[in-house]
Amino acid sequence: MTAAADLHPALDTKLCRMTGCKYPIVQSAMGWVATGRLCAATANAGALGFIGSATMDLKQLAEEIAYVKDHTDQPFGVNMRSDAPDAAERVQMIIKSGVKVAGFALAPKEKLIKTLKDAGVACIPSIGAKRHAEKVASWGADALIVQGGEGGGHTGSIATTVLLPQIVDAVDIPVIAAGGFCDGRGLMAALSFGAEGIAMGTRFLLTKESPVPENVKAIYIKAGVGDTVATDQVDGHQHRMIRNGFVDKLLTSPGWKNALLALGNALKLRGLTHMSLTDMMKQGWSMRRDHGYGLAQVVMAANTPVLLRTTMVEGKTEFGILPGGQVMGLINEIESCDELIQRVVAEATAILDRFQR
Repeated sequence: MTAAADLHPALDTKLCRMTGCKYPIVQSAMGWVATGRLCAATANAGALGFIGSATMDLKQLAEEIAYVKDHTDQPFGVNMRSDAPDAAERVQMIIKSGVKVAGFALAPKEKLIKTLKDAGVACIPSIGAKRHAEKVASWGADALIVQGGEGGGHTGSIATTVLLPQIVDAVDIPVIAAGGFCDGRGLMAALSFGAEGIAMGTRFLLTKESPVPENVKAIYIKAGVGDTVATDQVDGHQHRMIRNGFVDKLLTSPGWKNALLALGNALKLRGLTHMSLTDMMKQGWSMRRDHGYGLAQVVMAANTPVLLRTTMVEGKTEFGILPGGQVMGLINEIESCDELIQRVVAEATAILDRFQR
């Protein structure tokens, strides 16, 4: 690892100083992918790793946090859904475990932010629109991850190059850019827009420490920038993924068939997460109340974690979804987390050195 003293001053950003990570690089919290192993490897390499807890129950989350703490002494974060029925318990686990950063896939409630901040935990929600950025900033968020439409998984329709400067101008807290990043050029571009770092999902999915099966990684490596599709047919919200046979069938099937699929997946999700029927109903009600979901969207929301598990855990590539950003078309090798981070930093440093001549 490059010694801190060798780091170019321009790369020692507010993100680094706020979280304690060495480099302004964040590993996104991907469901079934952002495990303790990936998080620890990222942290040890000097970036900010996240555990993606949305697909974990409390026991599993406790085990993953313990794994990270056993394998690194560097800061790391836990990402969670703010509408989870046990959100308050997860917050207390984050605090008691000494986790330095909390991330949120959905805009967190003001009370959750206050509880975490009072305990000294930095809060970094992920957002995709100016109005959401302004709201969570007014509630006390410490920084924001801003993802443009090129990004994988749930994403918006505005390109990063347009969304990023809009958000930077709208809030006075550090902004981390996501959606379309995989190298030092991207890091420098984000910093020039006023961001304090970058977050990468697809690029970290394609690392040696990622738990994704090798046959699945091979599909991503072969994919081009035009091989993804963004659709709301999976769970009611725009979701970018590789277009495979399953997705093609989903896009052309009548609505009633997709609704039945979603209902079946809701029952599977209950078994995977050990969530009680009461808790599932509470989370569904929260989706309707806080996000304006209709009944069909509430049922469809169960699709994502189950379809993700089919590919990301079981490796059944034709029976699930393969979320990823368009940037996969620029990735042609599987690196370790350390190799990836050192390469990105070296490339960014070379650009800085060139412009200072």
